[in-house]
Amino acid sequence: MGNGGGMGRVGGFLSETSAREIFDDPKAFIVAGTGGLGKVVATDGGVRVNGRWAFGSGSPHGTWFSPVCEVYEDGVASGRKVLVYAPRKDVFLHDNWQVSGLCATGSVDFEFRDVFVPDRFVHDFQPKPSHPGKLYRLPTLSIFPWTVATVPLGLARGARNEFLRIASQRKRRGDSLALAERELVQSELGRIDARLAAARVYLRQVMTDLLEGVEAGADLSPLRVRFRMGCTFASESALWSLDRITEIAGAVSILQRFPLERYERDARAAAKHLAMSSVAYINGGKLALGQELPLSGY
Repeated sequence: MGNGGGMGRVGGFLSETSAREIFDDPKAFIVAGTGGLGKVVATDGGVRVNGRWAFGSGSPHGTWFSPVCEVYEDGVASGRKVLVYAPRKDVFLHDNWQVSGLCATGSVDFEFRDVFVPDRFVHDFQPKPSHPGKLYRLPTLSIFPWTVATVPLGLARGARNEFLRIASQRKRRGDSLALAERELVQSELGRIDARLAAARVYLRQVMTDLLEGVEAGADLSPLRVRFRMGCTFASESALWSLDRITEIAGAVSILQRFPLERYERDARAAAKHLAMSSVAYINGGKLALGQELPLSGY
């Protein structure tokens, strides 16, 4: 859902006619493809696309697919990257999403096999918007970290709420008090709430700063570094909170009939995303020290 929501902004990059062709369907869901680089060759009225992309989250429900590709001219890669859009009927899905967490995202590989895409469904990877608004002027690479960094936070909140549901009923073996009555548990819950709230506010603040920088026409390099730190901190805070929750919950947290084990598996899988790498802190330190920033991938 996060990835599909992020791709919803493509309506600001396509013509109105093309956007309506996608979004007149109330169940429209665009699957992004950045886990690879396809090959685009110009032809009459459009392009021919070949390629295979991993981590196509939502593919089983996708109505349109939009992978990143490189344009080839006379058989040579030009270095120009574009996004293309094709309907589900033109895309081949590989049933290869066998994972320990986030099983329901259906993030299979998808493939374009010599698919024709009209010119009106092709634009630069960092396009000139067809509609006004800060959202459409955000760097493309700053959208995907946002849509995935929120997921571990939500999972941690869900695990916290599930723990509250069981805490008044369950006791640790040999303990006469319910979990909710133990001061250690109360203290841990206070810390968890503070950490999750801090991570959420930080993530919102760095995105707010980035949007304001886009509006002001400012240098976005330092803002993008801080934004990626916010994404990474959100992920780390979620996993820290889940560690504490499952520790105090005890053995119930590994039983499949309770949601806690699924929250933990899903959050750990989501946190593996490249958008939430600890490299973000290295760049944050370089920014603070006034050193050169390697912004490739940002």
